[in-house]
Amino acid sequence: MTDTVLQSFTNRELQMRKEAATPRGVSTTFDFYASRAENSEIWDVEGRRFIDFAGGIAVNNVGHRHPRVVRALNEQLAQFIHTCYQVVPYASYVQFAERMNQITPGSHQKKTAFFSTGAEAIENAVKIARAATNRPAIIAFSGGFHGRTLMAMALTGKMVPYKVGFGPFPNEVFHVPFPNALHGVTVEQSLHALQSLFKADIDPQRVAAMIVEPVQGEGGFYVAPKEFLVALRSLCDEHQILLIVDEVQTGFGRTGKMFAIEHYGLLPDLMTFGKSVADGMPLTGVCGRAEIMDAPAPGGLGGTYAGNPLALAAANAVLDIFEQEALLARANVLGGRLKESLESLRDAVPQIAEVRGLGAMIGVEFCQPGSNTPNPDFAKQVQARALDRGLLLLTCGIYANVIRFMFPLTISDPLMAEGFEILRSALLDSAAKRVSVPA
Repeated sequence: MTDTVLQSFTNRELQMRKEAATPRGVSTTFDFYASRAENSEIWDVEGRRFIDFAGGIAVNNVGHRHPRVVRALNEQLAQFIHTCYQVVPYASYVQFAERMNQITPGSHQKKTAFFSTGAEAIENAVKIARAATNRPAIIAFSGGFHGRTLMAMALTGKMVPYKVGFGPFPNEVFHVPFPNALHGVTVEQSLHALQSLFKADIDPQRVAAMIVEPVQGEGGFYVAPKEFLVALRSLCDEHQILLIVDEVQTGFGRTGKMFAIEHYGLLPDLMTFGKSVADGMPLTGVCGRAEIMDAPAPGGLGGTYAGNPLALAAANAVLDIFEQEALLARANVLGGRLKESLESLRDAVPQIAEVRGLGAMIGVEFCQPGSNTPNPDFAKQVQARALDRGLLLLTCGIYANVIRFMFPLTISDPLMAEGFEILRSALLDSAAKRVSVPA
């Protein structure tokens, strides 16, 4: 069925077809169907236009259909689509690996391998860590999100909807509380829990790696305190444990630096990346110290679609865009404006408990006024009212009481201002419990 025929259906008709044809486990946040998108805007099959503050879950940092990305894809289409890199290799894989080795933190020798999904990158990072250390155990943190495959789910620190009903999970995966000042978990408590884990449950000499997000994505946009990550690096060095930094959501400029770990001045042993690396094309990877990356034997890493030529063409274009359009500086400007706007509403919207983030990776958490009791209903109201007015927002957090902002860094100032105004009215209306009227 052609795209033109599909667009002759209404959103409701397509939703009914979706419910009949696809499993309920593949749910959708919104019930409208995209027809086209451009930079920071999406139009549905009925012609309605939306400002996109979701960015495909932090995938479209350079916007929908950036001209340089489209041109790179068309040029690659004219050459070849697929050969499987492990069968017939191609230069773009090597070229982008070289670029990743250069732009990731540290001047030490590094190597990079490419995959197709964030979970696949995580799974391979674990494989590499185990091969390099000859140890089995992995330590992760509460609230972390690392993917939907079996090992990635085991590492993920959020039960519903990601883990419920899917166990048992791989063994020798351990979780420690992630520091969260708003909800009473200090850095000291988190580190004490880690030391208690070593005393009660797992010998540190059996731990291959710790995996951590510098800013938790799905977990609520909580920023890791610097002293916490410094302590983790020190503990890993003390016990010859590898430190894996998961930059799948935080990477490629979202935090105002190319990678969030750059805010901390620390070097990971392995780093996973994905999402905005190829502006929507399926590409992820693992970059790490060369001697660690070389631990698996030939044939131990790879995948039929891993390092797809179209995705690599897009990724090389994305790096060019960052260099030429100063998007790291843009992320800091946009994030600063958003923080200022949200902070200015605290008196009028007492449900705002905390505004936090790095660069343009900003989250606003809602609690019951005067407490730190999560308020997911308020977050849901704000999201619904914003949608009525044409603004797409996503929630996150263990209790789904955080709204996260993932707009393209290429968004224009007028469109950003329009989105801010919709957000402001949605917050004020929700706080006052006014009836929302679609624009």
